[in-house]
Amino acid sequence: MSKPTIHVAIAILLHQDKVLVGWREAKQHQGNKHEFPGGKVEEGESPLAACRREIYEEVGIGLQDWHAFDVIRHEYDDVIVNLHLFHAIVPSALLNEIQQPWRWYSRDELLSLNFPKANQAMIKRLHWAHQIKISDRLNALDALKLDQLMYWRVEGTQAQIIEISGLSVEKLSKLIVNIELYQQLNSIQQQAISAIHLKQSQVMALMQGDLITGKRYIAACHDLVSMKQAEKMGCDAILLSPVLATETHPEARALGWEQFKNLAVQVEIPVFALGGMQAGDLLTAQQQGAYGIAGIRFL
Repeated sequence: MSKPTIHVAIAILLHQDKVLVGWREAKQHQGNKHEFPGGKVEEGESPLAACRREIYEEVGIGLQDWHAFDVIRHEYDDVIVNLHLFHAIVPSALLNEIQQPWRWYSRDELLSLNFPKANQAMIKRLHWAHQIKISDRLNALDALKLDQLMYWRVEGTQAQIIEISGLSVEKLSKLIVNIELYQQLNSIQQQAISAIHLKQSQVMALMQGDLITGKRYIAACHDLVSMKQAEKMGCDAILLSPVLATETHPEARALGWEQFKNLAVQVEIPVFALGGMQAGDLLTAQQQGAYGIAGIRFL
């Protein structure tokens, strides 16, 4: 006997690096577990329309600007669930309208919550390592620590395409590559890559719907205009630079920590501090509104 299939619309609601989470009652399917807001897609209803409706009914807020996050199929013992995920920013003006028992959790806290198995891919995408190494040497992956990713900053030559073909899926899962290199990879490599990097010029050229559903993006930004564009287009995180003076770009005017903080608080997605970072700067950066740090020399 075939299992029933249901379609569920799920919302990833974001505010200042935090994610809205609730709790499923014991009587519900996959009960006594944490959950993201959402619900069943009704007959004749699109997943996005269902998402908007469920958030208004369950959470108590109406949001217009949504981005496709992912589509996940998960087979339980008794049912097949197709999750249609969307994410949206919750502005400060709506925070007091959110109904109980929904509450905000940091991305680190998500790792310790008890979510259904179908949600694990969502948690993996929402949680970022706090340090990003930037290197043009692919073998620098071998020295990465647990809480680190690496952005392989290269031109994407044929020789580099051949070089990356030798990496295991495990190592690819720690790697960030620019969109131009990503487009030259095979489907297995593309699936395994941790994130897609966008230069500021690439961010500013984005149109609504350009981002690939199910992939996470990190955008290089140097000002508030590009940061707002990255957030509006649905990017997952931002590399903001240069924070401090750097040896690699001595001519660039550094933002300084005060200006970095002023910019970081104006977006609701994680911001990594880049430029002049040392390994011991993570705590300082987080005190100034950063999610993490990135750099060439400090790792």
